[in-house]
Amino acid sequence: MIVDLHIEYSPKEIALKRQTFEDKVPHFGQRVYVADTALVIGDVHLDDDVSVWPQAVLRGDIHHIHVGRASNIQDACVLHVTHDSPYSPGGFALRIGQQVTVGHRAVLHGCTVGDRCLIGIGAIVMDGAVLEEEVILGAGALVPPGKRLTSGQVYVGSPARPQRPLTDQERQFLRYSADHYVELKNRYLTS
Repeated sequence: MIVDLHIEYSPKEIALKRQTFEDKVPHFGQRVYVADTALVIGDVHLDDDVSVWPQAVLRGDIHHIHVGRASNIQDACVLHVTHDSPYSPGGFALRIGQQVTVGHRAVLHGCTVGDRCLIGIGAIVMDGAVLEEEVILGAGALVPPGKRLTSGQVYVGSPARPQRPLTDQERQFLRYSADHYVELKNRYLTS
């Protein structure tokens, strides 16, 4: 079966999905899905095949948010940034790599997430934290400000601690999860 994924949004639909803040306008790549109840505000760039699910909020009002190709931001996630101030010189943008799965109700604030990571349900990642590529962060984990999680590990707890190396099956699952959400959002775009 061939599915035409060239979706044209009406001006009203675009206004619902992209909220301007001052002179900052969200930019969407191709085949992006944003649920009707999600909010994408300000300086936010969503690469091709990104999906943003119901009740998620991506608020790029005081710094930049970038979500890489084929990443998914699941229901009720909050993505925000930190402004430049004497207490946080330069502020903290939020950067998410490619093929990242951000689980339901996760909070990402001014951090960097590498390619093919999985952020568990309800996890919190704070300002200046870095998740290198291929990291699994367990449900409910807390990554404190400035902490670096090294590639190829499973982290759990509050604060997040390395539990063990990823298995080959878990590495495959990271790609599968991202691919699954690309397929799912394509179904939403065509229904």
